[in-house]
Amino acid sequence: MSRSTPRRGATRIRSVALAGLLASAACGPSADPDAAPITIDVPDGAGFSQVVDTLTARGLVERPTLFTLYARWKKADREVRSGRYELVPGTDWAGILADLTTGRVVMRELTIPEGWALRQILPRVAEFTGVDSVAFRRSLTDSAAHTRFDVPGPGLEGYLLPETYHFADGTSAEAVVETMVSHYRDFWTPERRARLAELGYDQRQITTLASIVQAEARVADEMPRIAAVYHNRLRIGMPLQADPTVLYALGGPRERLLYAAMDSVADSPYNTYTHPGLPPGPIGSPGAQALEATLAPADDPALYFVAGEDGRHVFSRTLAEHNRAVAEYRRRRDGGG
Repeated sequence: MSRSTPRRGATRIRSVALAGLLASAACGPSADPDAAPITIDVPDGAGFSQVVDTLTARGLVERPTLFTLYARWKKADREVRSGRYELVPGTDWAGILADLTTGRVVMRELTIPEGWALRQILPRVAEFTGVDSVAFRRSLTDSAAHTRFDVPGPGLEGYLLPETYHFADGTSAEAVVETMVSHYRDFWTPERRARLAELGYDQRQITTLASIVQAEARVADEMPRIAAVYHNRLRIGMPLQADPTVLYALGGPRERLLYAAMDSVADSPYNTYTHPGLPPGPIGSPGAQALEATLAPADDPALYFVAGEDGRHVFSRTLAEHNRAVAEYRRRRDGGG
């Protein structure tokens, strides 16, 4: 007992001394808030020694051996996460390790506008992630692609919820799409699913109708009224006669939708002038507001609407009222004041 006690005491003294040395070494000069951050990449599977080499080479750590001991002392050497980091010169070791072990990676913003179709969304995702655009689009425009992502289909059109996303550098294109589809699935809470049952529609049908509402609306607060018009038409068996569905069949927007163009896609199931009911699937990705409006349409008996002023519409109950509104729209469009 008399011999072992001093040794244990000496060990404790050395441990305390080492801890003090590491703590002191970890407290470097204060980070300069005006200094340009230095970017480093931590690859998947990188060992801690590789990370330390990178930090040292970039001038972020001056004493790599002590830094390694400090990380081990803090039990942080096995907790570093992969990704791209921006570290400010002069940050102390605790701050560096906090960033690396909590995964404070560089985030990039990706905005997908409401109403965009796959032909618009997928090239943007490809550019954002740096993948081959043609091959990427080909892999996700398959008519059976929805089976991989657990959405109603057909395909993925309409099921990538548009909003502003933030992704870490290096996120794969497939992961970006999965996140967007996941946000669409998350929209369907039990309450909204119950509302579907009340309306007598399924997810595909409501998403399809919402995509039309999204395409027609220029002012968000009109969405419930536009949704009401289409619900009313479906209820009485009236064709939807929605120009955006014809434009979808034609492959995209046009300055004017002429009768000849409409006739050229008369056989398309997306032509809601020649085919009753809803088209086979969405014509773009509706936002949450359009989906909500379609689930909760306004209590409005209108069956028609036409463009008015300031992006709004004129709604009518009867065909006679609608024809007058159309005549007024054409007069204004053609410069009649």
